[in-house]
Amino acid sequence: MENMLYAEELVREFLVFRGFTTTLQSFEKELATDVGKGFQVEKILDLVFSIYIPKFQAESLVDLLSFFKQCFSSSETAHIEALLKLHVSILRYYIVYAIQSRRKDKVVEFFDAHGTNLLQNDQEWASWFAIPYLKNPHLEPQFRMYFTKEWYNALHLSVRNFLSKMFNGTRIPALLKISSERITVNHLKKDIKQLNLKLSELQALLEEKEAQLSQSRSNALLQAEVGILATNSSSKFAAANAEENSISRRVKSTSDLGKINSIQDQSGDMPAEDFHSTSRVDSHLSGSERSHDLIAAQETDGEMHRDEDFPEVKVEFQERFLGHTSPISRCRFSASGDNIASASVDGTVRIWTYDSSAPASRNATIYCGAEVLSLEWDCKSDRLLLIGTADGCIKAWNVDAKRVVCDLNSNREFPSVLDIKCSPVEPIFVSAAASRGHGTNYIDKLGFASLTVWNMRSWKAMTVLPLGKDPPAITSVCFNHNGKLLAAAATDGMIHMFDMSAGLQITGWPAHDSAISSVHFGPDETSIFSLGADGKIFEWSLHNQGKILWSRNCSRFCNFENSLHCRHEMALDANGKRLLLTSNSVRAPIYQVRDCTTGMRTLPHSACVTTVDWHPTLPIFLTGSADNSVRVTSIS
Repeated sequence: MENMLYAEELVREFLVFRGFTTTLQSFEKELATDVGKGFQVEKILDLVFSIYIPKFQAESLVDLLSFFKQCFSSSETAHIEALLKLHVSILRYYIVYAIQSRRKDKVVEFFDAHGTNLLQNDQEWASWFAIPYLKNPHLEPQFRMYFTKEWYNALHLSVRNFLSKMFNGTRIPALLKISSERITVNHLKKDIKQLNLKLSELQALLEEKEAQLSQSRSNALLQAEVGILATNSSSKFAAANAEENSISRRVKSTSDLGKINSIQDQSGDMPAEDFHSTSRVDSHLSGSERSHDLIAAQETDGEMHRDEDFPEVKVEFQERFLGHTSPISRCRFSASGDNIASASVDGTVRIWTYDSSAPASRNATIYCGAEVLSLEWDCKSDRLLLIGTADGCIKAWNVDAKRVVCDLNSNREFPSVLDIKCSPVEPIFVSAAASRGHGTNYIDKLGFASLTVWNMRSWKAMTVLPLGKDPPAITSVCFNHNGKLLAAAATDGMIHMFDMSAGLQITGWPAHDSAISSVHFGPDETSIFSLGADGKIFEWSLHNQGKILWSRNCSRFCNFENSLHCRHEMALDANGKRLLLTSNSVRAPIYQVRDCTTGMRTLPHSACVTTVDWHPTLPIFLTGSADNSVRVTSIS
């Protein structure tokens, strides 16, 4: 059940609050040996047929069967009748097993303790009270069937089938309902945020429409005013013509032709010349303005096309964490996705949660004393965080105890712990450390590589994986789904593959012409992704070595030469369909793997994006930035 981890967290929190440390230790011990969650049929069968009955623990057996009767009391009548029949059959098998083991005394003890209740519920038990006193009960007709192997196999199968059917449809415990209700509340919060976002969009649209309506009204009034002015001008022009004709007639009557020509020049020719001149200037300006508008429109269209290549993601909600005071170097989701660890270049690690309904008991601040280069959560739980620093230290932080449970020191010759990865199956992890080089840029400052396998129980180094003489630094490592293969990416552009059971390198190939910043196995384990320092991404086939299945050139986002921070990284979502990258820009690109579409872009930070990660199961991602903030973004 997906809510089990949250319920376990509540139990731990309550036990710590009450001071039940002994119970907490027992609880943790049980969890450590637990291979699954929820009701487990096989474990119950082993408990009944391999422990309680063979060890003659009758009281425990009766208590367990009574618990099942209480647990399924609200079920259908047919199920209750079937449970009662199985109850009787299991108790009869207990008696038969005791007879076969020549422990008739256990049968007598059983009847002394429970005989009265058995007779009250079923009178057929009366004949069974004589079985410990019979010389050969397996030969008696009424008991012969119960001593056969076929009857035992049928009973075992019936119990398994019944429990499987009941557990698949049973009600969940009340404690797990808390987590279900929490998820419901979270969904409601997301719906509210989404509705608020739609409301904001509609309000903006309404304001835009109101502005357009106001502009339309203003234009209508302006046109009306222009019409009135035109009418007035026409009236004045007609009056002027009438006055001119009157003057002409008066002048003509005096035969003064020179004055007539003078009046014509002043009242007619000059205004006509000024009008046409003004028209030519207006025409020239209008053409210039149209050319300028056309160029601007073309530039806008080009910018729109570029934006269409990378549309902004549709965000359901976004939370921002401002607990750091220097640029973020790494951030990672825990195995369940409930907790987040983020590190900054000042050597501070913060553990926090973005969900306000989740318990904040694990929130902590860890001061490492050196720049944090790598973070990794234990793959099996949220209880352990591994931290690799620039001074060769690997710290193991227990989030429940809120303390460093182990402080490892790698070889002094390899002080930079560039990456750490935990095995998804075994209690081991691999650290990629590098010596110091003599160059000026980040890659040249890295010297030779060391890959060390550590045991997470003894906290001791198990082995050093072979890389040859003076190997280039390893910048990124990753396990496949079963922990049998390890991929390691180097600064010389090589990808090395190791068989972890043998501790040997089995293959390798040149993947990039430049250093490799990040490497990840594909979701179907048939390919591997690599990100080069030159900003190129390749998906390599593992079945046909050297074959490229998919590629992208993202150098405009994460070209090492233009980068202000150390190295870039990438992260695949849970389905392996979206690839998120760090960026020299304030936005990070999200590529659709094996898709013809170009990609998407995240909402902007105020500085470059330095680290990224995806939630293990949900469409939620992390972006850490040089602006000292970490953002949690949920997309549709």
